[in-house]
Amino acid sequence: MPVPTRRNLNHPAAGTATAAGLSESTSIAGTPDDPLPRGDDPRRDPSPEQPLSLRFPDGFGWGAATSAYQIEGATKEDGRGESIWDTFSHTPGRTRGGDTGDVAIDHYHRYLADLDLMRELGLRTYRFSISWPRVQADGTGQPNQRGLDFYRRLVAGLHERGIEPMATLFHWDLPQALQDLGGWESREVAYRFADYADAVFRALGADVPVWLTINEPKTVVQNGYIHGHHAPGRRGDEPAAYLVAHHLQLAHGLAVQALRATGNGGRIGPALNLHPCYPADDSAAAREATALYDGYENRLYLDSILTGAYPVDVLADLGPHSRMVNAIRDGDLAVISAPVDLLAVQYYTPIYVTGDGGAVRKWPTSEADWQQIYPDGMYDTLTRVTRDYGRIPLTVTENGLPTPDVLGADGTIDDAGRVTFLRDHLAAAHRAIADGVPLESYHVWSLLDNFEWAEGYEQRWGLIHVDYPTQRRTFKRSAHWYRRVIASNTVQ
Repeated sequence: MPVPTRRNLNHPAAGTATAAGLSESTSIAGTPDDPLPRGDDPRRDPSPEQPLSLRFPDGFGWGAATSAYQIEGATKEDGRGESIWDTFSHTPGRTRGGDTGDVAIDHYHRYLADLDLMRELGLRTYRFSISWPRVQADGTGQPNQRGLDFYRRLVAGLHERGIEPMATLFHWDLPQALQDLGGWESREVAYRFADYADAVFRALGADVPVWLTINEPKTVVQNGYIHGHHAPGRRGDEPAAYLVAHHLQLAHGLAVQALRATGNGGRIGPALNLHPCYPADDSAAAREATALYDGYENRLYLDSILTGAYPVDVLADLGPHSRMVNAIRDGDLAVISAPVDLLAVQYYTPIYVTGDGGAVRKWPTSEADWQQIYPDGMYDTLTRVTRDYGRIPLTVTENGLPTPDVLGADGTIDDAGRVTFLRDHLAAAHRAIADGVPLESYHVWSLLDNFEWAEGYEQRWGLIHVDYPTQRRTFKRSAHWYRRVIASNTVQ
């Protein structure tokens, strides 16, 4: 999960950008006169009483999500190379307790048992990620057959159990060898990513019906280069951060083109974590600051991918001498906006923006202190995408929270807070569907407790409890509840 951070917006705009690819869009959550209804009143009860039964459309895709570095382990086996997260987690002081993903939850060796748990849960779709350094140890060249074979076995096992695979190409584990060459600051890495994507597409082919390109580019930008919470751990380097944003999106577009070139017919799109931004008060200053904040949080990624233009206000704020603005070449925005088949939306928290460009809390937080629990933000996010960008098919690929597990004397594990959270957010998603949003599927984050990035193993986000010393898996109360939701296609 990401730790939301932001660019410091409390400063004057830095001139007017003149680079190619500008968007005039300044639409944000909370603007009036929208064709779709919204639920953005911050005074609303975030957990209103819901009807007893909310039935979802027939064929709705009920799923769960994971990522490679958080679950696989086996970091030095079968030809896998080193990733930036191996380097980061082994650097003293970077992760809570010095935890690493060396073993994680040992999914690499236990994937068959985990597949059986998915079948027992009733999943219809499973979103996972492919480890780039497991496929190409140094991020280039001939793919590692042993790495590809692992994912072939995983995909085959999903099909055998009636579960649709949804594969993410990049969930933050950049090969360290490419970081040593400049990482995402280097335009060349975007082309290396396209080569890697092509190798994976050709190896797995039509067996994966849905592909996601880049997971949460914003988190790489903000947490990797501004606040240093994530690999590669840079702090305060905004010039590099937004250059990285451009190259990540270029990599996305090149991967879309690579899939089309294979002719295998799979669907493809990006996975974006979207944070609805609301003014913290009714002042004009707060509304103005919110517009720019939304530009950095959402439109920088949505506009470029879905309209082929970067937002004018963001580029103007960055200034004409920014590394990002000067990195945009003719044709880049056409590549970035190569037509996609769907958009993956990840929702965790709203942001309330003050007149000076800061942010304040309006709602209770989870164990992750950055996460305000506000289910209506799910509704606002989904309806905003449809309203502003048209009826592109949507899938929710992450939504969840960390919450304490209460261990019963009989071995049961109660996580009542997660059940309430999921029920309320699914009710918001149901309301969005009723109001015209083309939402196809929903994936809980996460299927299993796992390595939670800089937080190590302290926070538990899973439906399934993992006892790390023994690797024993146990369904929590939320897993039993979610299984009933899937079986009935109804939230109660």
